[in-house]
Amino acid sequence: MRATQLGALTGSVPGGVQATLAVVDGFDDALADGLGRLSPSAVDALEALAGAVAATPLGPRAAEAVEKIVVGSAGDDALVALAGARAALLGAAHDALLTGFDMALGRDRLTWDAGPEGNGLPAAGASGPEGNGVLAGCRSWLRELAITGWRGVDDELVSSSSRAREAAWAEAGLRRLAVLVDGLATELRASCPVEAAARLPVRRWADLWTRAQLLAWRGGWTPDADTAERVSGRLLVLGAEIAEHDTAVRLQVHGILEATGGADAPPRLVRAGVTAAKVDTIVGPALWHLLSAYPVLLGALAEHRAVEIVEMALLEGCDLVWREDAARLADAADPFVTARVLLGRAVAPAAVPLDRHPVRIAEPVLVEDYAAAFDAERRTVTLDLGGAVLDVDVSPVVANPAASHGPLTPELLAASSACLGLLRWDGGAWRLRPLAAQAVVRRKPAAVHVGDWALGVTDPKIEKAHARNGDTVAVLRERAGRLLRK
Repeated sequence: MRATQLGALTGSVPGGVQATLAVVDGFDDALADGLGRLSPSAVDALEALAGAVAATPLGPRAAEAVEKIVVGSAGDDALVALAGARAALLGAAHDALLTGFDMALGRDRLTWDAGPEGNGLPAAGASGPEGNGVLAGCRSWLRELAITGWRGVDDELVSSSSRAREAAWAEAGLRRLAVLVDGLATELRASCPVEAAARLPVRRWADLWTRAQLLAWRGGWTPDADTAERVSGRLLVLGAEIAEHDTAVRLQVHGILEATGGADAPPRLVRAGVTAAKVDTIVGPALWHLLSAYPVLLGALAEHRAVEIVEMALLEGCDLVWREDAARLADAADPFVTARVLLGRAVAPAAVPLDRHPVRIAEPVLVEDYAAAFDAERRTVTLDLGGAVLDVDVSPVVANPAASHGPLTPELLAASSACLGLLRWDGGAWRLRPLAAQAVVRRKPAAVHVGDWALGVTDPKIEKAHARNGDTVAVLRERAGRLLRK
C-alpha cells in the first residue's frame, strides 16, 4: 500500500455511510431499552429504520413491522423484518466501504451470484420441517429479548433459553445458530444484572441478535461443503490471526491460492479456519497446543512454507474447508515475498450475504515506506505514509510476550520498516491489524510473524517460564483422562 492509496482511502468516508450507521445506532438504542416499552425517540428510530429501506423490496414489510410493534404486536414476522432491514443497512455500508477500498488499491473482486431465489426473506423454517420446532424455540427466546431489552435481562430470562439451545445443538444443520445463541446467552449471563452495568456493548449484542434472528427464521444458511467447488494447487500463506473465547479458540489463516489447471487464472485470496474447544485457564502460547490436530497448517505458519492442497472444498466466500489429509507441506515461501509479488493482482472474494457487515472487512495489505510512532503510555502505534496516518490495532499484540500468541510486540511494530496485516473498518476509521513485521532486531534484519510459535515457543526466556509453570493443556488432558477412567 502506497501513500497515495492510503490517502485516497482515508481521505473521506463514502457518502451515506455515517448516516446509515446513525440509523442503525438509533435502532440499537431502542433494542437496548426494549421494544415492549417504546419511548417517542425509539418510535422515531424504528420509523427511520423502515424509511431507510423504503425503496427496497424490504420496504413494505419493514413499514408494516414498525406499525405492529408500535401498537404492541411484536411477532416473529415483524422482528425478522426489522432484523433484515438492519442487516441490509449494514450490508450497504459494508459494500460502500469495500468499493472505496477496491478503488483506492485497485483490487479486483469477484461478484456475488444471488441465484434464482433472489434476495428476499424466505418463509419461516425454510430449512425443512424437521427444524421448524427448534427454530421456533430460538425465535421465541429472541422475541423475549427484543421485547424486554438488554437493560431488562436477568438470570431467569437467560436461563429460559436452555431448552432452545440444547435442541439447536442436537441438529447438525443448525450448528451455526446453536453456537450463536449459546454465545449470546453466555455473554448476557456474565453481564447480569445488566441494568447495573455502566456501559453496554449495544452494537455487538444487536449484531448477534440480528444474525440469530435471520438464522432462526431460515435455518438453512449453513454452507454446504459437499456441493462446494473443489480446488487444487499451491496455498501461499500471508499470515494468521487468533480469536479466542472462554470456551473456544479459532485460527484464521489468510493466503493466496495458485490453482492448478488454470495457467491464465489469476491468484485468489482465500482463508482457512480451524477451531478447537478450550477452557478459560488456557491462554497465550498454550493455545497452539489445542490445534495440534492440524500439523500441516501449523507447520506452514511456523516454518513459512507453502502448502500443496488437493481437491479441497472452497466455499462461496473463498473459505477453504480445511482437511489435513488433502494438504501437505511444500517448499519455503516467505509471506513478504508472496505479498510483494502476488498480492497486487490477487482476486478478492465476494462477501457472503449474511457476512456483509463493516466489522467483517479484513483485507490483506502490505504497508511499506512509513515512519512508525509508538506511544508507550497509551500503548498505541501509528504508521505515517507521507502525511497519511494509519492506526495499528495492537490489541492482539499484548505488552507481555509470555501471554501473547506470538513474538510480535508493539515495540517491534514501532521499529518496523514493513508490515503485513489486515485492513479493517473499526470505530469509524480504517485500522491495520498486524500479521507480521520486518524490522532490525539486534542489528540484524528479521521478519516476525504472529504464527511463529505455532509449533512451539521460540523465545528461550518465555519457553523456560512456561516449562517452569508446566504445560496447562497436558495437565488438563491428564486430569480429564483420570476422570474418564474412573
